[in-house]
Amino acid sequence: MRRFVTATLGALAATALLASMNSPAQAAAGQVAVFSTEVTAIEIYRNPNGCNKLPLAAHVLVNLTNADVVVHADPFCMTPGLVVKEEHGSHVTGSGAFSVKD
Repeated sequence: MRRFVTATLGALAATALLASMNSPAQAAAGQVAVFSTEVTAIEIYRNPNGCNKLPLAAHVLVNLTNADVVVHADPFCMTPGLVVKEEHGSHVTGSGAFSVKD
């Protein structure tokens, strides 16, 4: 019986530790604006979360959220990327996507 209680308490402690480390992704409050060309409208991403594919002709990204944004070279946000701080922008020509940094 004592082993069962010890094993159960150990499993509960491990579960609680893992649950606290894996917080759910939160949407950033604000918007990300992406400029492509002079003949297309600016694309606005409101309260972005997850991986957001950039338009093929994307040229400049402006981060107007309350979180850092990461610009990735691939469209699936799998590669390491360039961090764009709050209230900053970046050239994104040739980039595939952006995500919100946790």
